[in-house]
Amino acid sequence: MSTRLGAVVAALVVIGLALIYTTFYTVDQTQEALVLQFGNPVGPPVEIPGLHVKLPYQDVILYDRRILDLEPPQEEVIGSDQKRLVVDTYARWQIVNPLQFFQTVGTEQVADARLSALISASLRRIIGTVELQAVVAQKRAEIMQQVRNEVATQAKPFGIDVVDVRIRRADLPEENSQAVYARMKSERQREAASYRADGKRQATAIRADADRQRIQILADAQKQSQILRGQGDAEAIKIYADAYNQDKHFFAFYRSLQAYKDALGGSNTTFVLSPQNDFFKYLEAGPEGLSGVGKAEHAR
Repeated sequence: MSTRLGAVVAALVVIGLALIYTTFYTVDQTQEALVLQFGNPVGPPVEIPGLHVKLPYQDVILYDRRILDLEPPQEEVIGSDQKRLVVDTYARWQIVNPLQFFQTVGTEQVADARLSALISASLRRIIGTVELQAVVAQKRAEIMQQVRNEVATQAKPFGIDVVDVRIRRADLPEENSQAVYARMKSERQREAASYRADGKRQATAIRADADRQRIQILADAQKQSQILRGQGDAEAIKIYADAYNQDKHFFAFYRSLQAYKDALGGSNTTFVLSPQNDFFKYLEAGPEGLSGVGKAEHAR
């Protein structure tokens, strides 16, 4: 008897726990719930967090009410100038109508796939109307706003609000990148060669001008030195002439003394000359021969 009673109590406990497990459910503050009965939604979505009750045969689907991230695969698109561009995008979206979301796409994975397709189609259509330069620089923000508005409009029937769509990276395809790099390299090499040629030409011109200026300066200096030397010689000749005109005998005597000093100043000087040579006339004259010169010097 006691064994049967224990079995009944245990069965009741199991049934009670099963009822509790299948009747009560919790909704997190970051979630919203949708109650399904035989696969069909029952009542409005449950948005209030906490503990809720449902029938045991009903199911609950929980959706994240936060803004979700989407990273579609890279797309190779063609601009209006027929240039290819590999575009890497990301999007942010949110479930705003759980019932409509459940009826159209069902799960977040399906929603990601649908949004990726919409973003890809929108990118191809919009970028196909602009040039490559506009995509990477000039109209990038405007293009992404157009893509976002278009995708948001198309995703609205899914109960989804597309918050933002952005281009994370836009690059040329690998083969195009190599070709552009090679072209840029050759262009830079050509510019470098042009700069070197200009530098050499300017250096040659500067050297030639410097040589010309040096030659001209040296010529002017030599010309000036010749003029000054000529003026000095003329002045010296004039001084000698004036001295000679003042006293011819004394001038001749003074110049002879200078010649004696220069010729006989050395300790080992030897002259072999005739005694009657005019060079020694003042040495041979004696005091009487020099008296006239002395008187002339005294008169000066």
